[in-house]
Formats: sequence, C-alpha cells, structure tokens
Amino acid sequence: MHFDDSDAVYVRELRIDDIAPVYHLGEELFTSDLYPYLYRCWDEWEVIGLYNTDPEYCLVAEVDGYLAGFILGTIITKASWTYGYILWLGVSPKFQRRGVGDKLVDKAVSRMIEDGARFMLVDTDPANVPAVKFFTRKGFGNVRQHIFLSMNLSRHEYYGRLIDYEHQKAERAGYKRSRPAMRPRKTDGVAGEIALNTLVADAQTTEEQTPV
Repeated sequence: MHFDDSDAVYVRELRIDDIAPVYHLGEELFTSDLYPYLYRCWDEWEVIGLYNTDPEYCLVAEVDGYLAGFILGTIITKASWTYGYILWLGVSPKFQRRGVGDKLVDKAVSRMIEDGARFMLVDTDPANVPAVKFFTRKGFGNVRQHIFLSMNLSRHEYYGRLIDYEHQKAERAGYKRSRPAMRPRKTDGVAGEIALNTLVADAQTTEEQTPV
C-alpha cells in the first residue's frame, strides 16, 4: 500500500463503524512497553463512551478511504469557565508526518471555540516525547507533570490471607467430595408392612365415619 504526499487528509465525525478500527489503532499506538500510563487507560469504553456523550468532538482522519488517525475530546464547564479537553490523539504510523495530527487538532479546537471553550487542556504520558513536542508546537504550554504511584497487590498481606483462605476452602470442598456417600439403611420389611397396614386400616375407618 503506497500513498504519496498529494493524497488529501479528510476529517469527519466518528461513526459507529469507526469504533472498532479506532480502538484497534489505539491498541497499536498505546503499548505497555512504550507508554504504560496510556496503555492502562485505553480500552474500548473510552471510544464508546465519548462517542455517546461527545460525538461532535470525536473525529477521524481519512486518506484515500483509509483510517489515518483520530481525536477524542470533550467539553468541561466549571463555574464561569468552559474548557476544551483533548483526551486522545492517535495517528497511524503509515500516515505520520503528513499533517494528520494538525488537521485533527485544528478541527477539534475550532469546534470547541464555537461551543464556548476559552481554555484548552491536553495530557499525555511524559515519556511520549513526540506528543509533548507536537502539542508544544500547536501552542500548548504550562507543562505540569502528574505523579503516578503503583503497588503490587500480590505482595500485600491481605492478598496473601485471601489466597490462603481460598486454598483452604478448595481443600475442604475436595475433602467433602472424596468422602464416600452414606448408603441409606434398609428398613425392616415386617415393620414396614405393619406400618402400611395400620395406615390403610386408619384410612378405611376414617372413610366409614365420614358422612356423605
């Protein structure tokens, strides 16, 4: 597949048929080894949720009918301020350095300005140096880094107690299954006959005494 620089970049709103391709492109771009923060946050509900709530700020770029990139954004209103917020921007490796990201951001920003936004926000993984450079070139500044801390819960004492409890529960369940089932005791045939005859006699007596 070959595209030359003359192929036009067409930006339009995200459609329902675009949800799966956009999600898979994000999977290709936001990998755990390169951008662990983006990888942890990216899932299909990011696309579906924003498509349902903010479709006018969810845009895709096409080149000759192929998905070249996407942008997902929203509007936030706080007191007297209205913020435009770009949550996700992705450009396919096949179409990078073609102005795809520029066109997506410019279109989203213009729409947000029309809808009353007076301030723009964007965030990304600090390790995503190309994205930081790109947004700086687009006029974003005042960089603030957010610190994320993590904990391996498999080393937590409660995790260990829970695992021990589950093991003990499984062992108890296995012990109950391995015990032989108790066979019912055989009833004495004579005693059974006596009891049955008594019940029949009682029933007949009751029937004779019952008025019609």
